[in-house]
Amino acid sequence: MKTLIVLLLIYSGMQLLAQNVSPRRWSHLPQGAQFLGAGFACTDADIYFDPLLQAENVTAEIFTIPAAYIYSFDFMKRSARVDVTQIYQQGEWKGLLNGLPARVTREGFGDTQLRFAVNLYGAPPLAGKEYMAYRQQQKTETLIGAGLLVVAPTGEYFPDKLINLGNNRWEFHPQLGLVHTRNRWTYEVTSAVWFFTENKDFWQNSTRKQDPLLALQGHVIYTYRPGCWFAGSMGYGNGAENTVNGVDKADRSENLIWAFSAGLPIDRVTGIKLAWVDKATKSGTGSDSRSILLSVSRMF
Repeated sequence: MKTLIVLLLIYSGMQLLAQNVSPRRWSHLPQGAQFLGAGFACTDADIYFDPLLQAENVTAEIFTIPAAYIYSFDFMKRSARVDVTQIYQQGEWKGLLNGLPARVTREGFGDTQLRFAVNLYGAPPLAGKEYMAYRQQQKTETLIGAGLLVVAPTGEYFPDKLINLGNNRWEFHPQLGLVHTRNRWTYEVTSAVWFFTENKDFWQNSTRKQDPLLALQGHVIYTYRPGCWFAGSMGYGNGAENTVNGVDKADRSENLIWAFSAGLPIDRVTGIKLAWVDKATKSGTGSDSRSILLSVSRMF
């Protein structure tokens, strides 16, 4: 049963080009458990800028190393968890700028992510043998969870550059999740609203404001045996229109994401995860990207 837990891995380390889909983020964890995880991800993307920026045919290749720490605890008689995720990235962007070939590279830390989540219904706070016995008895189960993801402006940022690894602003993502498990199948839905603070030191001494983004994602997960699972996921995002120096950019974002992932145990406390994520923009600006992630985690 322990391998079921260690395979929760890094749910938020895939913030390569913003919105991501992450199955199993509401799973029941034993009280007092701690996890460490790390991984490697490769992303290639086609990026579409505002035509006024005169950046065309822009492509990117980004390599990301995510690291995460997770701690599960009892919060007001409910199962809760805190996640801390940090990424390090190296990327290269190529394209035409004002009609001339251009190339830029970036390397450094991205923004730090902190998440607090609590199960409001189901998944009582248990540890040790009590937890193991409870999990073995649950053939059919429904969970309801709430969480808050905070993105801190700790990443590398240059106000005179258009392309940065950090965003120089705070983000707050309140989340609500619903999970239903019946035998080997689990169905999971998560909704969230992303709120952004102002970036008062945006490109060319401007101020950037961004409207909230509505994000939805759903997952179907099949557990072949304890610790071995496969998931198909879809996500949708709409909103996040920008205003720069009081001028509405009319660049409302609409994204469709799909992903496939699998978890495999190495031993009772260590597991690996492999994921493929494909994102397509349905609006005039944004990005189409393809990412692959391999990660490992260990419970201690």
